[in-house]
Amino acid sequence: MKLTKREHEIMKLYWQHGPMFIRDLLEYYDEPRPHFNTLSTMVRTLEKNGYMGHKQYGSTYQYYPLISEQEYGKETIASSVKNYFKGSYMNVVSAFVSDEKISVDELQTLIDMIQAKKDT
Repeated sequence: MKLTKREHEIMKLYWQHGPMFIRDLLEYYDEPRPHFNTLSTMVRTLEKNGYMGHKQYGSTYQYYPLISEQEYGKETIASSVKNYFKGSYMNVVSAFVSDEKISVDELQTLIDMIQAKKDT
């Protein structure tokens, strides 16, 4: 599931700063800050969707990410490959080559990495 812009913004703050209460999260926003209840609802939605967990302290909750930024990035790339490149990573690399976004040296480095992994 892809995050909305606001959800991604919240997740980036948790990835950068670690476990936080909603009141701590608010401190990272410039004025005008979002309302406490708005952030709380968004964080609880992220939790419902499997991105966040929480630890309870009395009547308050400290939230933390259940998925790393790298894991989310991999999921996003895999989804994009499936949806826009017919599930083919070769099509992705071909698009980069066609658009001159990857050099011959970078391609060779990838080939060397694949070969090294194959040899182990």
